[in-house]
Amino acid sequence: MKNFYTLLFFLLTMPMVSFSQEDALVLNNGNTIVGDLKSMDKGVLTIEPPYSDSDFKIKWEDIKEMKATQRYLITLSDGERINGTFNSVGDGKIFIDNEDGEDLTVNQNDIVNIKSIDSSFLSRLSANIDFGFSLTKANNQRQLNGNLRMGYIADRWSSELYYNTLITTQDGVEDIQRNDAGFGFRYFLPADWNLSADLDFLSNTEQSLDLRTTAKLGVGNYIKHTNELYWNIAAGVAYNNETFSPVFNPEDGTTTTAPSRNSMEGYFGTELNLYDIGDLNLFTNIVLYPTIISDPSVESGRFRTDFRFDAKYDDIFIKDFYIRAGYTLNYDNRPVESGKEIDYIFTTGFGWEW
Repeated sequence: MKNFYTLLFFLLTMPMVSFSQEDALVLNNGNTIVGDLKSMDKGVLTIEPPYSDSDFKIKWEDIKEMKATQRYLITLSDGERINGTFNSVGDGKIFIDNEDGEDLTVNQNDIVNIKSIDSSFLSRLSANIDFGFSLTKANNQRQLNGNLRMGYIADRWSSELYYNTLITTQDGVEDIQRNDAGFGFRYFLPADWNLSADLDFLSNTEQSLDLRTTAKLGVGNYIKHTNELYWNIAAGVAYNNETFSPVFNPEDGTTTTAPSRNSMEGYFGTELNLYDIGDLNLFTNIVLYPTIISDPSVESGRFRTDFRFDAKYDDIFIKDFYIRAGYTLNYDNRPVESGKEIDYIFTTGFGWEW
């Protein structure tokens, strides 16, 4: 009989034990969601309930209480990164069990990023891709643009890979092309400081650039980092190498190519990302490149600027799909003779993100 009661107790308590091992959220409207808490980024928490094949995405501000049973990398607004678990302790306070040091209690809004330490490679990966196309009857003008970005975030570092292209064709006119790509790496330091290494490539017909390769090393700081926005500033040094497209001279029928350029530059940059405007996300970035040392083919006082602005509206029609409008400008006060000082493009696209 004793064994019977022991078995009965085990069967009755097993569901509660199983429940207690799940992460749990209580929303402001009183609803409770139980599942696998995966991450929180840009003010949106992702949880996978056991009864659904799809992840639920919930605004951080809509959560009243929470309990997390897994190990996470937790990033605070002051840049501190903590490994441990966390749970609500009332009045918008979160207790963090720090496995590497002293436990602490913080305001819920002080937490700006959560990532499961045991998450798989794919769960740490993000990607988005979009395309745009326009056709004009006059001169049979066609334009295609595409944008691809992939990112990966680890415990102490992140990386990003991107590629953008624009091709315009028109009867009786040479094709216009613009391609830029790059790879970026960030290593996170205390107090929201970070070290950066970037490799960027640019080719465009407007500035007669066959290829511009820029390698950068720098240090940055998030002077503002919340669940509504981040604002980062950075500075460092850059090595710039440029080769130019051949130019046809109709007067004598010859083709000439400007000599390649090499220069050492400083750089100063800032970027601002606003992501708590409903489903609208605004991003802007500007980088200034004053020349420090250059070869004799470059006039003194050279100064370059790269500017980018993107507006992205998420979850249109279908979840994870978006529309994007973007503006990019490249300025060079000392272009080659066949190039222009300014090249800019405005593009729109329809895409998908993961």
